[in-house]
Amino acid sequence: MSDKAKPRVPLGELEVVQDVPARFAEVVAHAFTCAFADRAHQRREPFRLVLSGGATARRCYEALAGRGDIDWGRVECLVGDERCVPPEHPDSNQAMIRETLIDRVQPNPRLIPLRCEAPQEYEALIEACGRLDLIHLGMGPDGHTASLFPGSKALSASGQALVLRTEDPGGLNAHPRVTLTLRAIARARLVVFTVAGADKHDAMARVIAGEDLPATRVKAERVLWLCDTQAVSPLVSRLGLNP
Repeated sequence: MSDKAKPRVPLGELEVVQDVPARFAEVVAHAFTCAFADRAHQRREPFRLVLSGGATARRCYEALAGRGDIDWGRVECLVGDERCVPPEHPDSNQAMIRETLIDRVQPNPRLIPLRCEAPQEYEALIEACGRLDLIHLGMGPDGHTASLFPGSKALSASGQALVLRTEDPGGLNAHPRVTLTLRAIARARLVVFTVAGADKHDAMARVIAGEDLPATRVKAERVLWLCDTQAVSPLVSRLGLNP
């Protein structure tokens, strides 16, 4: 299957790749390079990278830590969603991000944790940042992304909310959470979904069919889906890709 095939899905571009983490790391490195490429208008603010959680994200950040073409001193890392657990808890996204990326690269990029007890502080930070360079998202088998779950009130957050406390109404995902809203995610120049494994096939079929899922509500300047063959097979012929 072509690694570079890019058919359209209802809300973005789709790449089917053999190695999702490696391709994710390549996309981040390219976005970083482009952000500082205009020498006529030298950029002063950091490259703002919003990170996620989960098993696929772990592999993506391990791959990203192996890149030698990113000046980590010019990167500021934020967290797209977090479980309401202590920072050192095994389920903490912050802990996973530190272990797989922050502590493995030099200089250590700044990581700004998302704390459940202070969502308003993070909302003010997101507001002050304006545009976010790249937001990394995953997708659960139920179609949730970040901590935006099917049936959650956070999906229809009113007003100017950028960060909200939430829980999974279906009870499939443990712990209360705090998450960026769809409005906050829409501030991204680039959103990258990484979807890997056969357990995501049904959700990807629903995405491709254009069903109303939390993940399909994501909008940004550009949305890119990086999927492996297990996540989209046997949808290959429907997508117009050559196996």
